[in-house]
Amino acid sequence: MSKDTKGQGDATRLAHTGRGGTRHHGVVNPPVYHVSTVTFPSLKALKDATEGPQSDRAVTYGRRGTPTTFALQDAIAALEGSGSTFLVPSGLSAITLSLLAVLNPGDHLLMVDCAYAPARHFCDTVLRSLAIETTYYDPAVGADIDKLFRPTTRAVFLEAPGSVTFEMQEVSEIAVAARVHRIATLMDNTWATPVYFKPLAHGVDISIQSITKYVGGHADVMMGSVTASEPWLSKLRHWIHHLGLCVGSDDANLALRGLRTLETRLARHQATGIKLAEWLGDRREVSRALHPALVNHPGHSTWKRDFTGASGLFGVLLKPCSDEALAAFIDGLELFGIGYSWGGFESLIAPHDPSPIRSAVPWRANGRLIRIHAGLEDSDDLIADLSAGLARLASA
Repeated sequence: MSKDTKGQGDATRLAHTGRGGTRHHGVVNPPVYHVSTVTFPSLKALKDATEGPQSDRAVTYGRRGTPTTFALQDAIAALEGSGSTFLVPSGLSAITLSLLAVLNPGDHLLMVDCAYAPARHFCDTVLRSLAIETTYYDPAVGADIDKLFRPTTRAVFLEAPGSVTFEMQEVSEIAVAARVHRIATLMDNTWATPVYFKPLAHGVDISIQSITKYVGGHADVMMGSVTASEPWLSKLRHWIHHLGLCVGSDDANLALRGLRTLETRLARHQATGIKLAEWLGDRREVSRALHPALVNHPGHSTWKRDFTGASGLFGVLLKPCSDEALAAFIDGLELFGIGYSWGGFESLIAPHDPSPIRSAVPWRANGRLIRIHAGLEDSDDLIADLSAGLARLASA
């Protein structure tokens, strides 16, 4: 956009940012640039593009970015509210890139205990092999995080709500405590997206998203984003270039398409997710629903204070049942796919056992945990499908 976007609402930014104005002859969507090799009319032109002050945005080689990927970066950065955005091939690569950018051998990382399982695996394998120590901490620690700091602590990683079990965190308190000690804070914000929570505005240094989920929104693209300001931009750029991380223009185009309708789709995901969680929470087969927007959720007050909405992903703790009963419930569902991703238009369901990936706060709930993604289907149809499934569970 040619004009300043400050003061505009997210829906306006989503509809307009990153479109390029008159640069593309008034075409509404920026074209898809398929680029590997770029040629230059002279040696001076090549040097100006690769070494000049605008070299980060010069189209010099496909891996370094195209007008299509730059458009998506601009749009996401505008939605985040500040900073600049980098694009990488997946949500996991956004996490791992960010950790590598802020940590060095001998450093100490505080990782929230309810984090995305592959992020934990990266800490326990790759970071460990680099002599970087990880301590997992209670999501409820809040400002007392400073009691866990060591002289070698260089980063705190947050995720709110937590993967699978949906614990909330006092993001601002943790960010303030870390900043006093010059410790970087990183947050996986995929669940809320910057539409419902803006980490950088709450003091977080690096905001991470899996674009695969809600931004893409159609279950057909793999991508991640990392948004930050200096000094972290230079460090992130260093690792992106040296690891050869890049995204294809076709995928960037798909993500731009999804971004335009993100706020509208999230409102539907939110409404359906809350309706399903409330309905399931009242069922006799269910111990409790795990959804921050429900008043009986332990982190509800934090969610209500800091977040402006909820997505369609939540958990349900079933009362103890056999494997056969669980299979009878899930296998017969007609509208819920059985799968691990989420954020697309379709509803999904999958069982999870958090106990192997909890250490600071062991998972001791009695029952079977399932995770549900509420898609864009009619909510009454989804409830009818779940009702039939729970009847099968009870019979089994």
